[in-house]
Amino acid sequence: MQQKDIEGFFADSHALDLEDYLLLDYYFECQGDPRLAAAHFCSEQSTAQWQRIGVEEDFRPRFGAKVIDLQVLGQQQHLSYALHTPLAGPFQSCQVKIAHPHANFGPKLPNLLSAVCGEGVFFTPGIPVVKLLDIQFPETYLAAFEGPKFGIQGLRERLDVYDRPIFFGVIKPNIGLGPEPFAQAGYAGWLGGLDIAKDDEMLADVSWSTLEERSRLLGQARRQAEAKTGRRKIYLAYITDEVDRLLELHDIAVANGANALMVNAMTTGLSAVRWLRKHTRVPLVGHFPMIAAFSRLPHYGLHAQVMTTLQRLAGLDVIIMPGFGQRMMTPETEVLDCVTACTRALGAIKPSLPAPGGSDWAGTLGDVYAKVGSIDFGFVPGRGVFSHPLGPAGGAASICQAWEAIAQGIPLAEYAQTRLELRRAIEAFA
Repeated sequence: MQQKDIEGFFADSHALDLEDYLLLDYYFECQGDPRLAAAHFCSEQSTAQWQRIGVEEDFRPRFGAKVIDLQVLGQQQHLSYALHTPLAGPFQSCQVKIAHPHANFGPKLPNLLSAVCGEGVFFTPGIPVVKLLDIQFPETYLAAFEGPKFGIQGLRERLDVYDRPIFFGVIKPNIGLGPEPFAQAGYAGWLGGLDIAKDDEMLADVSWSTLEERSRLLGQARRQAEAKTGRRKIYLAYITDEVDRLLELHDIAVANGANALMVNAMTTGLSAVRWLRKHTRVPLVGHFPMIAAFSRLPHYGLHAQVMTTLQRLAGLDVIIMPGFGQRMMTPETEVLDCVTACTRALGAIKPSLPAPGGSDWAGTLGDVYAKVGSIDFGFVPGRGVFSHPLGPAGGAASICQAWEAIAQGIPLAEYAQTRLELRRAIEAFA
């Protein structure tokens, strides 16, 4: 690519109508001139060959992705990651902001991802290491998306819970437990104070626990728990499956009493979730299996906040994400970025409830609350409820008691002196 060709992929942001562009933030490592590498990067993800041979034309002004900011962060002798085919240094590490015309793909999430995370990004000559860090959307693009049907406020209205986090419980054992004992465990959790008892993300529609039977028993148990406690409850059924079964499983679960549904947007696809959102009349909850496969490396792949934002656009009312703590192996800053992606201004799109989770119990509730900085989050313990020494009712009660202590500003250990369930949780899990 000659110098005159390079300049065609650079622009002053003030000279562009930014309503026509998505703004993409990338980190990359390149060989040679960073400006040449960035021009190749824009070319490969948009026009590639921008004119026909022998024809006076140039598609770059209208269709070309354009660098509007390029920062060279430093020089290094080795790439951040070893490649199958070693490359000789030195390498430049860079951060770049690209304006990509969204008319190239339209408001279609599969096509969007093909452009900004596809072949043209990860196979650009001279750029072996790339990570998409963030996407900013103009109002004109966002207007084509409906986003969450219920969002945070709608979920709170369904539960009649406004002054605290939403308490989930992942019914355990997740694999191997038949529908009847599974329903009994969920019922006990609801009696103890859970708002939402949910299927585990590993529990599919399987022969030994069909969604038909499981949702029928859990639907009955939910209604019984509501009658006994006088509080609204949710049974969250997991329907991730082949895409052509999603509506069938949705209808089965909802007819049987599931009043929210969980689906994995990473494995079924964002457009499958968007399609499901058009059909459903209950809240949709997303779970994160597979996200670490493309987000964990700090300088390669896709930042988890990008997928969080896209899940919100697709219509998920709650987004469960890798949470705080060593087990999830996710930097605290990244968890907080994902929390922010759920709630930051995004045109007319409603906020999704962030639910950072992983090995939580009553003793971690205060830490999650402090880090999120708001009551607008879902708290998602599994074993912290269902492995509690006093059973699921005791585990759920320990979560509620922990919140009472937090709300009243009383140290947990002190509050536990007169709260058996909380005390036993501390003894078991601290």
